[in-house]
Amino acid sequence: MSRTINYGNLMHRAMRGLIQEVLQDIAAHGLPGAHHFFITFDTTHPEAKLADWLRDRYPSEMTVVMQHWYDNLDVTDDGFSVSLNFGENPEPLYIPYDAIKTFVDPSVEFGLRFETQIADEDELEDDDPDGAAHPPKEAEVVRLDTFRK
Repeated sequence: MSRTINYGNLMHRAMRGLIQEVLQDIAAHGLPGAHHFFITFDTTHPEAKLADWLRDRYPSEMTVVMQHWYDNLDVTDDGFSVSLNFGENPEPLYIPYDAIKTFVDPSVEFGLRFETQIADEDELEDDDPDGAAHPPKEAEVVRLDTFRK
């Protein structure tokens, strides 16, 4: 088996690192100016934590907004936890970075989209019975027009 550079996997890791760095800054200093985030994530991810009623309402994916009110933002190497308001009811969430499908800051027309979830090299090789690794699709920077109504 010849060795190759998996640019798709490297791009996903870099993009998730960017999200982590942004959230760490927000946790330390708050949201500056008009910045706010739309974060869509996979609610079926085994490490995602959300209230049962939210999981029932959003059985496959959910988009949350971090803007005017959020609390208890805690950023780790694997994901982040935050309390958000759902109809005047604060609910805690834990979102692993590899559950994130899109991360958008419309105030500066910035967006990231993850086409597939990434896996470590070992996991890629273990997923296929013939031992062949199949890399994820390339990461993509998206236009904000995709999210405008």
